[in-house]
Amino acid sequence: MGGILIRGGLVVDPSQDLEERADVLIENGRIVKVEPSISPTANCEVIDADGLVVSPGFVDLHAHLREPGQEWKESIETGCLCAVAGGITSVCCMANTEPVNDNPYITRFIVERAKEVGLCDVFPVGAITKGLAGKELAEIGLMVREGIVAISDDGNPVEDSRIMRSALEYAKFFNIPVFSHSEDKTLSEGGQVNEGLASSITGMPGIPPESEVIGVARDIILAISVGAKLHLCHVSTKMSLEIIRFFKERGAKNVTCEITPHHFTLSEESVLNFDTNFKVSPPLRSKEDVVACKEALADGTADAIATDHAPHSPDEKSLEFCKAPFGMIGFQTLLPLSLELVRKNYISLKELIDKISTTPAKILGKKDIGTLKPGARGNVCIFDPEEEFILKEEELFSKSKNTPFLGKKLKGRVKITIFNGKIVFKDF
Repeated sequence: MGGILIRGGLVVDPSQDLEERADVLIENGRIVKVEPSISPTANCEVIDADGLVVSPGFVDLHAHLREPGQEWKESIETGCLCAVAGGITSVCCMANTEPVNDNPYITRFIVERAKEVGLCDVFPVGAITKGLAGKELAEIGLMVREGIVAISDDGNPVEDSRIMRSALEYAKFFNIPVFSHSEDKTLSEGGQVNEGLASSITGMPGIPPESEVIGVARDIILAISVGAKLHLCHVSTKMSLEIIRFFKERGAKNVTCEITPHHFTLSEESVLNFDTNFKVSPPLRSKEDVVACKEALADGTADAIATDHAPHSPDEKSLEFCKAPFGMIGFQTLLPLSLELVRKNYISLKELIDKISTTPAKILGKKDIGTLKPGARGNVCIFDPEEEFILKEEELFSKSKNTPFLGKKLKGRVKITIFNGKIVFKDF
């Protein structure tokens, strides 16, 4: 494999507390060195990164690739194409496939299919319970053997606290985190939008913030009692974040959480025109919650930014609002939406890279991604933080186009993505 020399970019690597103009040399799929000036070796491809940012490839803790079983929405191949176009070199795919990834055979299929595609890491997240039904634990140990990195019933909360505690105990034994969809369904069942302004004006059933808050509090208490690693998915409310902050300030080191770009960018007012592209779970919340999400990212309460990339076909999203599925795609909008946090001085550029690359890798226990340290895998994103563009449907690599940002002007564009020392995306 020929080497790659990335010259003259602003290298940002939180794992080394590095933010300076430098060269990066990749050989045999690994980072060799990061220095102010590196001479190219024989058969080395040189990339001029002047005016660009060079960072570790992004690590997305939360996505839905739909394969097996729902390939009309997305496949592992199209999902990976979309991911690398967004600078993402590692994707955690949730278990709500058809059939559900609740056994080692489905896990093995996903791992092998991802290797065939070869565009980025696909880390399967196994189900907590069989069929995501919340009744009986899935084959966690066998799935770990085949390559799952965490367990989650994402899309469904585990309502039975005894089963959730058992899941945390198993996860602790296998040294993997539980990715929790924290929700009290007795409060949220049938809801379509945030309970408040959105439900009042549209007349649609509301999903109260308390449904998330109660789930978050229970899951943290169970995780602390067991001593297991808990990662809270798509946190969306001010009170949930206050609870997370409360426990972290008191030493809950094994509790982490993520916020999606749409939850710190959009508020419940977006759904007032009944556009189903704004229908997500948890729902878009109040303006106060949006500000709380940004502040939580700023003060470290929120550890990571994850897309919750959720492809749905145009036919599904064209249904009336209450019948349309929840979710929007997010791989190719991760960078530009997240860069707004930097422009508005909530976080620094280095802190942003930490939340979309370095810390997610740590949450997964992966030491050779999310970093540009010598010896690490050659997973790199090169992007222009200042380039403006209109998001066009023909530029989306996903099979699904369900994003409310189509036709919008965005700022911050991925130029090159490198995976294991190979260029897998290049914006011409």
